[in-house]
Amino acid sequence: MTSVEKASVETLSGGGAPPPPAAKASGGRFSVNLRQSGIYIAFGLIILLFSILTDGELLSPQNISNIMVQNSYILVLAIGMILIIIAGHIDLSVGSVVALSGAIAAVLMVEMDVAWPLALLITLVAGALIGAWQGYWVAYFGIPAFIVTLAGMLIFRALTLTVLGNQGIGPFPDEVRTLSNGFVEGYLGNIGLGPLGGADLITLLVGLGVVAAIVVSQWRARQGRIGYRQSVDALPLFALKMAGASAAVLVVIVQLARFKNLPWVLVLLAFLVVGYTLVTNRAVFGRHIYAIGGNLHAARLSGINVKSVTFWLFVNMGVLSAVAGIIFAGRLNQAGPTAGNSFELDAIAAAFIGGAAVQGGVGKVVGAITGGLIMAVINNGMSLIGAPSERVMLFKGLVLLAAVALDVWAKRRAGASAG
Repeated sequence: MTSVEKASVETLSGGGAPPPPAAKASGGRFSVNLRQSGIYIAFGLIILLFSILTDGELLSPQNISNIMVQNSYILVLAIGMILIIIAGHIDLSVGSVVALSGAIAAVLMVEMDVAWPLALLITLVAGALIGAWQGYWVAYFGIPAFIVTLAGMLIFRALTLTVLGNQGIGPFPDEVRTLSNGFVEGYLGNIGLGPLGGADLITLLVGLGVVAAIVVSQWRARQGRIGYRQSVDALPLFALKMAGASAAVLVVIVQLARFKNLPWVLVLLAFLVVGYTLVTNRAVFGRHIYAIGGNLHAARLSGINVKSVTFWLFVNMGVLSAVAGIIFAGRLNQAGPTAGNSFELDAIAAAFIGGAAVQGGVGKVVGAITGGLIMAVINNGMSLIGAPSERVMLFKGLVLLAAVALDVWAKRRAGASAG
């Protein structure tokens, strides 16, 4: 075992780890880590660009609500995809699983009159079984995920056509449609915001709570890094980041409160983001995912059950694909044979634009959500200015290429500095 592998094993296992190095305080330097913060800067610039091009229509209350609702299923898929990519794999089948999940839910609720809660539960179990099927071949049989999920993309699309009989099935019960298109009731009524008009009080309170949670969690994380003598941002830069994040959240929340309150899919998405962020940042399973993607050999030597972690990652991806399938079918009020086409490409692009590394081991759930929102804003903004579809694809492709190029450039620069 090389000295590098020994150090990796010691770090992963927690035994014999060297003491933390002296803190590299940023001092007064006002520097920005492009690899970590570049995606958020780019997101802000893209929003500013399309806000100018659309004369502010991009940030109108109804349009912001539409962006959230219309892209919710891609954001759900991006959460699962970022975990798959961090572990060094890929999943090309999620679009087909979305279609098959919607078909299963439609047959159960529309044709077999199964109660919608039971039908949704069965659909989620079916998604888990699909993920387990693919996870087995990847984790325990040793077939590369690219091949397994490419085969799955064809198999599950064929099963969708078989289940639906090559025709759409609908409509769905009102409860399922409400999950996809509905909004939270304004239980406390509206409050006046001066020239902005009235806004739902509950939505505004939720927004303030989210801002407080972001600031407190980031402050605690910063203090923890200081306690371990790790490098942290200068206090002015930290304050600027918190102000920017808080302002962005409040703008979105206020606009949603002025339209039709919080969409239910946004509430569901918020729970997923918080839950998976905690898993990746705090849970042992999350640390194992990063360890496997960062150094597979060292992860095995440290005692991590690589096969089990990989298997459950694909099970998780299957469940989230089923959730996305239910949301998408409910939004259209119909399960169709062409549902989910190219969804896998959008989810993968969201993960890479959001900061995932091609080699694995790097990425964040919030980054994947940001990447998905960048794609959504590009689609929406170019639609508002009347751009043709080929120009939209060209712009999205350039953004994806630029994101990956930035990651490669940052790695080379870090390697050169270390050398």
